Amino acid sequence: MGLTRVYLDHAAATPVTPAAGRAMADAIGRWANPSSAHAEGRAAKRALEDARAAVAQAYGWPGETLFTSGATEALTIALTRAARGRVLVSAVEHDAVMRAAGRAETAPVDDRGLVRLDALDAMLADGPPPLVAVQWCNSETGVIQPIAAVAERVRAAGGLLLLDAAQMPAGADPAAVAAADLVALSGHKRGGPPGIGALLVRDLSTLSPSGGQERGYRPGTENLPAAAGYAAALAEPEADRRDLRRGLDDAVRRSGGVVVGEGAPRHPAIGAYRMPGLAQTAQLIRLDLAGFAVSAGSACASGSLKPSHVLAAMGWPDEQGREVVRVSFGRTTTAAEVDAFVVAWRDAARQARRLVGHVAA
Repeated sequence: MGLTRVYLDHAAATPVTPAAGRAMADAIGRWANPSSAHAEGRAAKRALEDARAAVAQAYGWPGETLFTSGATEALTIALTRAARGRVLVSAVEHDAVMRAAGRAETAPVDDRGLVRLDALDAMLADGPPPLVAVQWCNSETGVIQPIAAVAERVRAAGGLLLLDAAQMPAGADPAAVAAADLVALSGHKRGGPPGIGALLVRDLSTLSPSGGQERGYRPGTENLPAAAGYAAALAEPEADRRDLRRGLDDAVRRSGGVVVGEGAPRHPAIGAYRMPGLAQTAQLIRLDLAGFAVSAGSACASGSLKPSHVLAAMGWPDEQGREVVRVSFGRTTTAAEVDAFVVAWRDAARQARRLVGHVAA
């Protein structure tokens, strides 16, 4: 018999839900270009607008919803075309934000990974009203930012708040969404297909248009099958995995590991853990051979040899940061799978301690 695999990398991409798959198949079966004027095109346009309305409703959004190819494109549109010449980002933003933001000013975080509000206050006061990009949840550590407090400050300074909500389940934090001016979403993080996401825009006048489709803000033929699948996935509730993550946190601590971001609010389905004495590359190989799919940092940077800028911003030395892996749960994750992972983690941790003791001797 082959090895039974356990997938614990849902923060990178979670499987397409059955409902999303059915919706995509249906849309493909009646596919026509939504921009065409004939009856088939008009029917496709209606289906596209139904999907758009469903995404907006899932997040309680009263403004405009622009479909994109994913959260990265949504963030890039916001960061490069918002009506603000000045950009501030937190030091722990996703690599997609760091790339698109260019020479943005960087707001520091504390050792838990939370934006330092005192530093943000000073930065907001020292210049014209900016666009401020802050993630709802860090994809590497699971730390959730104090969005309400950030939004209050940004609004008082006359700025715009861009919320990276790629890791936010629909309906998980309506107050955070309501506080933002722009919200970036990802389909494949929520059970939709890859290649679809959205940018929620409170006021289109805050963005410069590019012409073409999506209200004139994104050229290119609309991806109706993906949009339909994304909307269908959001209609399927995501179970709260808090108990699973807390159990894993406790097991890691008792096995001599370190829980990253402890003391901060954290995503119920994302945990990051340091195994002292064993590099993350070695951990990933051992765990993969044992049948467990986990990751090191965010998926976009997991193949890089560079240390995590997120952990560095939190004050972690490079050597310790290179001993951290991420475990994330999804709709299909079971308690038995997490228990099996704990066994594999403890085995690797024991080997690491023996190795450290041997080297010290």
